[in-house]
Amino acid sequence: MKEGMGTSKHSPRPVLRMVDAVVIIVGVVVGAGIFRTPSLVAASTGSWELFLTAWLLGGLVSLIGALCYAELTTTFPNTGGDYHFLMQAFGRRFAFLFAWARVSVIQTGSIALLAYIVGDYITPLYQLGTYSSAIYAALVVVILTGVNIVGAKFGTGAQKVLLAIQFTGLLLVVVVGFLVTPNPTALAELPTASDGMNNALGLAMVFVLLTFGGWNEAGYISAELRAGSRKMVRVLVISIFVITAIYLLINGAFLRVLGMDRMAASDAVGVDLMRVTLGEPGVFLIGLLVALAALTSVNATIFTGARTNYALGRDFKAFAWLGKWYDKTSSPIHALLAQGVVALALIGLGAMTRDGFQSMVDFTAPVFWFFFLAIGISLIVLRRKKPHAPRPFKVPLYPVTPIIFCGSCTYLLYSSLMYTGVGALVGVAVLLFGTLFFFIIR
Repeated sequence: MKEGMGTSKHSPRPVLRMVDAVVIIVGVVVGAGIFRTPSLVAASTGSWELFLTAWLLGGLVSLIGALCYAELTTTFPNTGGDYHFLMQAFGRRFAFLFAWARVSVIQTGSIALLAYIVGDYITPLYQLGTYSSAIYAALVVVILTGVNIVGAKFGTGAQKVLLAIQFTGLLLVVVVGFLVTPNPTALAELPTASDGMNNALGLAMVFVLLTFGGWNEAGYISAELRAGSRKMVRVLVISIFVITAIYLLINGAFLRVLGMDRMAASDAVGVDLMRVTLGEPGVFLIGLLVALAALTSVNATIFTGARTNYALGRDFKAFAWLGKWYDKTSSPIHALLAQGVVALALIGLGAMTRDGFQSMVDFTAPVFWFFFLAIGISLIVLRRKKPHAPRPFKVPLYPVTPIIFCGSCTYLLYSSLMYTGVGALVGVAVLLFGTLFFFIIR
């Protein structure tokens, strides 16, 4: 790549160990969603057998997707991750559109969404006024962006600390759920939804796969893996198995204490579990736990998201200032700053709607699943377009495996357009504006 195209003479170095990569991926995926989606899955399945099957299928579909990503990351290792794969398969225009979507919708929206979860759970503990959640969310973005600007090693070190705290809390939920006998009186006071449940496995899988979302962030750190990009296969597989095991344990705890009918009626299964086992101190504890879970995901998402901004600046002259890599800190500082500013703007937008979390879900979902589908298709395209490229790992059962992956993404794209609000149209509009912007800056 020529300097005239905005490439910095500096480039990412392999500084991440395999454990660092696993920590980042698990931290992105296992967040606050596991304390919200089980009730939705329970209401959509109706039986504990189907409920647990849905979570097992979620792990299986994620593993299939991870195998597709493993071929892409080992064949085309690059800090740009998905951006680089789409560039190779569909060219500069489509790759630019994806980078634009990451900067303006997908990654920054995810950061804002997760930051809002932190704000929503800390606010009951200490109120900061009318816009308390938004203020907390903004502070989270500012502080964690600063942490990652300090450097990759410091950023992953902070991630390990946050993840250790989060896993301690998750372990506590599992122990309480399996070993503590619930209070019969408190349990009887919880509402039930026995008549409102149904056997809609397809709808349940929408919530399950959304909870599993985030493992694809491995593509953005493949070039920084100290053991080499070939080890990314092992990193992905280990991460998926760890995530699936965690989800099964957590859901098993919810199921034992609350049962299917009370889970389906709950808006906060973690709070209800703690209320009927440990009382109000447990409720306070789960609030801190969920905030920490979201905080962990925010940190990992900020770390990986800035890598796309860096790739955008590296390849397009108009954004060259984003493509500067700082060897001293092993981080793209300008890309991190730009990402933080956009995330703060989205937090402000959410504050104006007074429903920041839901607004960010609507805003990001359709665009996210559209490009996820494109990644699956790019595997097939690159098999035909570059058949002689060295492939240290090939996805098994090709082309069945990528077709299953693409089918899952298509279904989730359809669902995200059918079941979300006006925010989805805003996200699509921002994406279309990026197409126009490409021709202006070309």
